[in-house]
Amino acid sequence: MSEHSLRITEIFYSLQGETTTAGLPTVFVRLTGCPLRCGYCDTEYAFYGGEKRTLEAILSEVAGHAAHYVTVTGGEPLAQPNCLPLLSALCDRGYRVSLETSGALPIAEVDSRVHIILDIKTPGSGEVSKNHWDNIPVLTAKDEIKFVLCDRADYDWARMTIDRYRLADIGAELLFSPSQGQLQARQLADWVLEDKLPVRMQLQLHKYLWGDEQGR
Repeated sequence: MSEHSLRITEIFYSLQGETTTAGLPTVFVRLTGCPLRCGYCDTEYAFYGGEKRTLEAILSEVAGHAAHYVTVTGGEPLAQPNCLPLLSALCDRGYRVSLETSGALPIAEVDSRVHIILDIKTPGSGEVSKNHWDNIPVLTAKDEIKFVLCDRADYDWARMTIDRYRLADIGAELLFSPSQGQLQARQLADWVLEDKLPVRMQLQLHKYLWGDEQGR
């Protein structure tokens, strides 16, 4: 494994703030770099810099936190090819591993044991053209599909996308998140209830606890 190295922005231990594992103690491995520039991005500090780390060093630091859950995130983790062996190595060590990905890059080669959190970019993100739609058939019921919504137009677009690609039939959890500072959470909740959508609305727990503090 010594030939595998990755550029890492940070490794930290916190509570998972989103997805169906929200609230669970988790080790986050944040990889550096992202080919997208979403208007609401809250991790721009991960676009550049970082520190090159060997796979062994990353695994050792993760093990030091003695957590059961590990989330590999970014930036866009799959922009670094060695993200794939990292994911497999974490699974081999018995962690429950999730991958947070923008949905702009192929997921077909991701280890089947990994729980994929796939972000489908809405028009309000400014990056809707980057969605890699061939990822949809790869998803399974263990995965999750996330929409960050900026306004009513995004909400309507997400509803149509769920219908067009029959996303509810996959069995994966469908997540709706309001873009902080752009869409009021209560407004989104009212829309979801009015339309009886088969989605889970989520808020960013970590922001309520620690704001935009890095490493949280």
